[in-house]
Amino acid sequence: MIMLQNLFRTRPRERLGQSLYEAAVRQARDPAFYTRLGVADRIDARFELYTLHVLLLVMRLRDEGDARGGEAAQDLFNTYVSALDHALRELGVGDISVGKKMRKLGEALYGRMTAYETPLRDGDAAALAAGLARNVFESGEAASGGVLAAYALASRARLAAQSFDTVATAPQWAEVTA
Repeated sequence: MIMLQNLFRTRPRERLGQSLYEAAVRQARDPAFYTRLGVADRIDARFELYTLHVLLLVMRLRDEGDARGGEAAQDLFNTYVSALDHALRELGVGDISVGKKMRKLGEALYGRMTAYETPLRDGDAAALAAGLARNVFESGEAASGGVLAAYALASRARLAAQSFDTVATAPQWAEVTA
């Protein structure tokens, strides 16, 4: 009986991935992104904001420099990918199509994370603004992503100043201002 209980018990770090994902989603749903910054309230724009916030947390957790941070970052990433799969299924995508759509989403996710990580690490507001303008605002003008880039860089700095335990339980983001 004890073996069965252990088999079905949720591991603490799995819960951590879920709670971190929920924190990223909650922040990405802040109405200020849509009302002040002009992000379109469409599924693709929400995907972009979710991805940005998940990346900010993943980077912060990896910066911890130990196994605990690396495991939490991986759990968060895995939870995000699982949530994307679940969302596709809820939208009525059939089992046969899910694999193809997940591959496309995975490529988009990897592409965004790759495009944003270096400018976030380097504090390169111009490069980050250009990527955000293209992906979030569907604009070729980097200036349209400037305010969101400033927010992302400020959030990165704010997350970096917090302890692992604070980030893991209640990450504090920069304020969304226009």
